[in-house]
Amino acid sequence: MPAPYDAFLLVSFGGPEKHEDVIPFLENVLRGRNVPRERMLEVAEHYYHFDGKSPINRQCEELLAALRTEFATHGVGLPIYWGNRNWHPMLADTVERMRVDGVRRVLALATSAYGSYSGCRQYREDLDRVCAAIPGAPVIDKIRPFSENAGFVEAEAARVRESLEQLPGADVIYTAHSVPLSMSQSSPYEQELRAVCSKVHQQSGGGTGVPTLVFQSRSGPPGQPWLEPDVCDYIRQTSSKRLVVVPVGFLSDHMEVLYDLDTEAADTARERGIEFVRAGTVGTHPAFIRAIREMAQKAIADGGVSTCPPDCCKAPQSPPARPQ
Repeated sequence: MPAPYDAFLLVSFGGPEKHEDVIPFLENVLRGRNVPRERMLEVAEHYYHFDGKSPINRQCEELLAALRTEFATHGVGLPIYWGNRNWHPMLADTVERMRVDGVRRVLALATSAYGSYSGCRQYREDLDRVCAAIPGAPVIDKIRPFSENAGFVEAEAARVRESLEQLPGADVIYTAHSVPLSMSQSSPYEQELRAVCSKVHQQSGGGTGVPTLVFQSRSGPPGQPWLEPDVCDYIRQTSSKRLVVVPVGFLSDHMEVLYDLDTEAADTARERGIEFVRAGTVGTHPAFIRAIREMAQKAIADGGVSTCPPDCCKAPQSPPARPQ
């Protein structure tokens, strides 16, 4: 079968590069969403804590460089493009560039491993909206959420082992972005998280029994039920004296990892006298880079059958945004 794709697109969330970018960026993220302005300003302070610069764009550049090397080494002859949903390089500019370059069909990967509205369907909706607005835009197929991929799990387990070398004998807990219960109930998000935690726990030597999953970074109105417990609430109540926290729900060490875990959760642990290590995200771990290349090769080989179906990850009634 001839390869059905002539380009690969990395689709990410985006993040501000300087202080003046923060509010416009967050307004892009939250436009049309039921998130109080007070919460937006609170999240803005998280960015100001780091001079308004999110690390996510640099981390995407590192991922792109690793993928280009991996693709070239293994004969995946697709040029690689990059576009963000909420900040530069914007998806619309990238899709227009692909059109000018003569690209006709694109295989896209979103930087989110789990099936949910905000982690999958919302990326597809943004891609569809951009393509509909650009005459002659390429057709874009999105790779399915990939939490069950063996290479992704291998990379997560390696990060846990690295952390346990720093803090031997520590209790291990896993954290992911909280979402409204309505979103959790309409998607496989929580089930996929718990399945990954179990596999990573076993492969990493993190312990026996059912692993502990907590949540972080909720952004909705106070009266809306979201997945719990919050990671800081858990740390305030735990009897553990040594703790490794694994951001299993995130692919890179972006703002919600640096602030919500490295700052808030670490401070909460320090107040309680708990030794605390935050495990790294998969980032550019070789097993994860290999996994992406293998997913691309599979989609090329099966003509796109393994990409997202039209009905995946349906929206709940009131989908929220996820500022990162």
